[in-house]
Amino acid sequence: MKLDKTTALSPIDGRYGEQTKQLTKIFSEYGLMKYRLLIEIEWLIHLSNEKSISQLPKFSNNIIRQLFYIHKNFSSKDVKRIKTIEKRTNHDVKAVE
Repeated sequence: MKLDKTTALSPIDGRYGEQTKQLTKIFSEYGLMKYRLLIEIEWLIHLSNEKSISQLPKFSNNIIRQLFYIHKNFSSKDVKRIKTIEKRTNHDVKAVE
């Protein structure tokens, strides 16, 4: 079978694919991983600010910038690496960590 707009998963990525292609940056597996990473970064920063967690020191502004740099420069290469880790762990959230 030839894959085209009529064999897409839904009309959203088939018939209306041209109008919705910008949404793939958010709603694709790539988007899921990128925004999951952002939440993990935000959570880690939050934990580093908690005085009651002595095992994790407060992050410097430089470390925080480096963490956000990782998110900003997230790429399909990173997705492939996460997918490789996910095969071993059989857990998508653990693979992002």
